Amino acid sequence: AFTSNVDMKSGAPAFGTPENTKANIASGQLARRYDLPYRTTPGSASNAADAQGAYETLMALWGAVLGHGNLVYHAAGWQEGGLTASFEKFIIDVEMIQHMMEFLRPIVVDEGELAVEALGAVPTGGHFFGESHTLERYATAFYQPMLSNWQNYEAWQEAGGLDATARATRLWKKALEEYVQPEMDPAVREALEAYVARRKEAIGQGEP
Repeated sequence: AFTSNVDMKSGAPAFGTPENTKANIASGQLARRYDLPYRTTPGSASNAADAQGAYETLMALWGAVLGHGNLVYHAAGWQEGGLTASFEKFIIDVEMIQHMMEFLRPIVVDEGELAVEALGAVPTGGHFFGESHTLERYATAFYQPMLSNWQNYEAWQEAGGLDATARATRLWKKALEEYVQPEMDPAVREALEAYVARRKEAIGQGEP
């Protein structure tokens, strides 16, 4: 499904709106009713990788998740209503998607997670950082973001005072420098190219 509302003052399409999110959820319900696969898109009308782009994309991402999309199309990097893509926006969107994936992970309730013995071993006014229970789990206990900065203001300033967009720039440049294209079996490539050629002949040059 690809639907949203428009700016009634200009007619410009709007994305990542409450109406867009509700439409994506309802479209998912219709797809399940008719036993169809459901493709959805989190988008933004923002022209920059800024706060507007983040909150609109996150609102639309909730529509994709709650609508139970089978394929989330244009999941990262979408900008200017889909007219442009941004490396910085791509990194920010991937961070939001990873947050969402971790949020959707079921809560585990067992002896290790409840940590009753560890709680009882620390006296009032103490802390848990030195406890074996903590030391065994600290590296994986919480989601570690790739983009967020959790320093206090002074430490953040001393480190350069980079905001999320500037940090995203560093990340995508580093990723691009280190990228190595994976090998593909020549037979697989040949089969894919043959399939594309057949589909183009069957339906023309439009989107399949």
